[in-house]
Order: sequence, then structure tokens, then C-alpha cells
Amino acid sequence: MQVHSMEFKARAGQKLADQRLQQNLKKLSTKFVTARADAIRDIDFDATREALRERRDRALENLDVWLATFEENATQRGATVLFAETTADAARLVAEIAQKHGVKKVIKSKSMVTEEMRLNQVLGEMGVQSIETDLGEYILQINDSEPPSHIIAPVVHKDKDEIADLFARVHHKPRLTEIPEMTREAREVLRPEFLSADMGVTGGNFIIAETGSVAVVTNEGNEGMCTVMPRVHVAVTGIEKVLPTLEDLATVMRLLPRSATGQAISNYFSLLTGPRADGERDGPEHMYFVLVDGGRTGLIGGDFQEMLRCIRCGACMNHCPVYQKIGGHAYGWVYPGPMGSVLTPSYVGLANAVDLPQAATMCGECNRVCPASIPLSDLLRKLREKQMERGLRPWQERFALQAWDYVAKRPELYAFATRIGAWLLGRMGGSNKLIASLPMAGKGWTETRDMPAPSGRTFRELYKERRARS
Repeated sequence: MQVHSMEFKARAGQKLADQRLQQNLKKLSTKFVTARADAIRDIDFDATREALRERRDRALENLDVWLATFEENATQRGATVLFAETTADAARLVAEIAQKHGVKKVIKSKSMVTEEMRLNQVLGEMGVQSIETDLGEYILQINDSEPPSHIIAPVVHKDKDEIADLFARVHHKPRLTEIPEMTREAREVLRPEFLSADMGVTGGNFIIAETGSVAVVTNEGNEGMCTVMPRVHVAVTGIEKVLPTLEDLATVMRLLPRSATGQAISNYFSLLTGPRADGERDGPEHMYFVLVDGGRTGLIGGDFQEMLRCIRCGACMNHCPVYQKIGGHAYGWVYPGPMGSVLTPSYVGLANAVDLPQAATMCGECNRVCPASIPLSDLLRKLREKQMERGLRPWQERFALQAWDYVAKRPELYAFATRIGAWLLGRMGGSNKLIASLPMAGKGWTETRDMPAPSGRTFRELYKERRARS
């Protein structure tokens, strides 16, 4: 997927003006947010979250050890484990596997890492047809390979009528408007692809070191068709997704579906270990793991290592007031929302995503709901600090913050400046006590609303007066 994060401001403006999108995004609060709130009541959320954090940290602190253990156990069970330093390397490895086995058609289960790799495009360039089988991803693929807007619900930005029009146009069938009929039509289109594919590609929610297995979680069952029917199965995932034991996986699975979709457990959960053995009736003849670095090791031991605990549930974006208004496409790369505002600068470079650390209100809601206890707002603040250190923000912004820093460190100067500022703002309000236009950084606020004018006195003055009265 191409990086368009430098276009965040322009894209966000377009999304805010899209009334249909605004209506569609209401599903985030009416479905995902309320469903999650109900689902976590069944468990001790704080205690389970702390257990998950500890287990994810244990894996990350000894990442090389657990990856080596996973490789050893997966190899013993007949799988081939390949490591890719970059996403381009990973795409090349998958292409080489397809070439080695004479693959002409690939069926895919949902995977955000393959979006990082631009895998469909790479396979297409070598003449291999790649078909998305997750319903949401399939809808996007037939809509001119549109990128996903959400990591769990990739078409949350579309409504039923848009999809009905798309199906009628692409499938050349009468337009259907009932959801069960539309999903049946999609299944009828995809079923022949499942039966005729040579290779299945899935992501991996987690890989388990002690057994050499991959865990794949879906709500549609397409991951089963992608791993049972084709003769070759390739599981692609990031190296940070390793868990030491099945007990660790059990802990994570108590929170992943609850945080993602508000379900106690997902509809389908596959734990896959090695290719088909002698005497087994289904499963692939060949199984490969492609484990992708793609910038992940660069976070180990640094300020942003905590971000690697992320289990890709999407809770942070579901609850984010910014994401709820602009959707995922505005962020310009694979990962949107608060988690994307940290991951994208970390993976593609801070200079290529200068506005993403600012794409947050710092309300802290993402911190509160994150099942891995990732302090997202703190990480965004650290990115903002790095931007200032490297001079990546506009000079006016840097000058204003430097001026504030100078004044704030000098109490007498600060008191004098705030008295002048409060007096000026009070005068600007006029008789109706509303400020219609602010200069410089305040311009963005008053372009769409009036600002209530202060009384003309500072907080210190008002507080001193109140204390004197009491």
C-alpha cells in the first residue's frame, strides 16, 4: 500500500465534508463501542489486561529466543520458516513460493501485514491471480483495489446501498438489497475460487513458540477454506506476534474478540500446526511461515517498544473522536487511528507522517480501552517531541512553543503576559462576549465556531478574589 500520510490534512478535510461517510461512521459508536462495553463486564478487565501486558512484554524482552524456539518447533512439524527484513523482501519470498509450486491462483484471508507488503500487486505483476476472501476485503478489491479503512471492519466506511450497487455492477446480476441475499451472492462468487486455488495466504494473529503453530481468528470461516483446500499454505505475520505458550494465547483471546467486535469469542478460531501428515484427510501439502520485520526491531529497546504489544483489535480507533469523524483513509497508510499514528511514523519514517502525531485530541480514551495497556497518548507526545527536536514542524509552531517555554519558566513574566492576554481577549469579545476571529494558531478554531471571550481577568486574579470572599 502506497504511503499517503503526508496528505493527512487535505484528506481529513475531504472526509469531514463527506456527509455519507459521516453517517456510515456512526456504526463505530452504535455497534463496536457499546458491544465492547457489554462484553468486558463478563471478565475482570483490569486484571486480565495486566496479565496480557505481562505476557506480551515477556515475549518482546526475549524476542530472539522465542522466534528461534518457534522456528525450531515449526520446522520439526514439517513447516518452513522464512524471515524477511523488509516488507519488499517478504513479498518476494511469497512470490518465490508461488513460483516454486507453479501457483496460478492465490486465495487470501484478511491480513494487514500483506497490505504493508503490497502482496496482491506483487503477485499480479508475476501473473498470479490473488483473491481476497474476507467479505470486506473482497468488496474493496472489486472496487478498484480500494485500501481498507479499518483493521477489523475494512468497509465500515460504506453503507449497504453502496455495496449493493457495486455487486450489481461487478457481478452482472440483479441488484439485491437484503444483507443475507448479498452475502449469499458473495459466497456463490467465491466458492469456485476456493475450490480451484493452488495456494492460500493468511495472516497470523499470533504464532506460538512452544508448538510452532499459528492462530488465525475470523468471523466468516474463510481462513479455514484458505488453509484446508489449497495444496500450499503461507502464513504471513510480523515478528512481534510471537507468544511463548498456549497459555499466553488463551489470555490474549479473552480480550481480543471482546475489544475488537464485542464478542466473548470469535466465530472461527484456527490453531494450525504444520502441513498435512500421513493419514490426515485435509490440510495443505506444504506450509510456510513468512515472518516480517519491516521496522519492528527498530522499536525494540527504544521509546516505542510498548507499541509492539498491540494485538490489532482496533479498540483505540473505535473510541477515538478523530477517527470517528474522518475514518481510516485519511491517515494515508495501512494502520489508521491512534495506533496508526504511532506505527506509521515508526515504520515509514517520521518525516513521511508529520501530521499523524497531531491527529489526536489527547483525551486518553485510547489508553483506557487498549487491552494491551499501551500508553498511546504518551507515545504520540514523544513523537511530537521528536518532531520539534528535528525541526519537522512549521517554524511558526516551533517559534510559538519556544516563546511559551521561555515565558512559562519565568513566573513574574508569565503573570504579566497572562494579564495582558486576558485583557486583550476580553476586549476582543465586544458586547456579545464572543470572539469571531482569532489570529495565527487560533484561526482554525474560529473558522467554524465563535470562542467565548474571557472576563478580562486571569485565573489567578479570580481565584484570589474567591479566596478573599470565603
